[in-house]
Amino acid sequence: MPHLTTDDGVKLYYEETGKGIPIVFIHEFAGDYRSWEMQVRYFSRYYRCITVNARGYPPSEVPKDGSKYSQERARDDIRAVLDALKIDKAHVVGLSMGGFATLHFGFTYPDRARSLVIAGCGYGAEPDKRAQFAAEAEASAKRFEDLTMEKAAEGYALGPTRVQHQNRDPRGWREFADQLKEHSTEGAALTMRGVQAKRPSLFELVEKMKAITAPTLVMTGDEDWPCIEPSVLMKKNISTAALVVMPNAGHNINLEDPAAFNAHLAELFAAADAGTWPVRDPRAMAGSILGK
Repeated sequence: MPHLTTDDGVKLYYEETGKGIPIVFIHEFAGDYRSWEMQVRYFSRYYRCITVNARGYPPSEVPKDGSKYSQERARDDIRAVLDALKIDKAHVVGLSMGGFATLHFGFTYPDRARSLVIAGCGYGAEPDKRAQFAAEAEASAKRFEDLTMEKAAEGYALGPTRVQHQNRDPRGWREFADQLKEHSTEGAALTMRGVQAKRPSLFELVEKMKAITAPTLVMTGDEDWPCIEPSVLMKKNISTAALVVMPNAGHNINLEDPAAFNAHLAELFAAADAGTWPVRDPRAMAGSILGK
């Protein structure tokens, strides 16, 4: 099994498929490298696709020290993948937890991103939801420990922004839930407490967002309620960002509608590589509604 080692000595499992310009896929909390299968099958025909499991997700290492899990570490683990595989710049695609890491990577290492896909990003970001999210994150971590992931996964996979996937694609949702059951109980609890619960609100990162210059695609499902307002926030403050709201979709948008998801990514990659992805015209942000 191929592994790479991060700056702080944690071994991460990864897979590579295809050749050409690299795309690195960063999974969500409830996913793993397998969550990107329908993207890898499509894009590996034209690109070098790299999927990686976050720390805490076997066959990646599961450090027992809680300080090894943080938003900063998740961000830097993307850089570690590029460094280990001798990649100067890559398209970086992240969903949810992976979307947060991708955003942070984009404004921290701007010279390493060919483009950014920030999808399903926003849980707990709204200022009036911070305390609620922290409490729910701790309750989830405790539930994982009390029940084990094998038993707690079913309930987590039926959250209010996951039922859309179940209704739309029962077979695909079943596969997603069964894979979640295989996750490490310890790794899930440590990730929930160290990465999810403690990450800064997106509303605290507005000035850093404004520094992003890489072509950026912000994506959300229209029933992924915790992510809609934060997605608009990113669209407003990243001058190179386009916003896609996928219809009748929840959180698992790359699994719910892979054809549409892939089509949006393909357009981004082609324009970014050709140097034709637009930057917002400042006149679009004028204070007037109708103009002069």
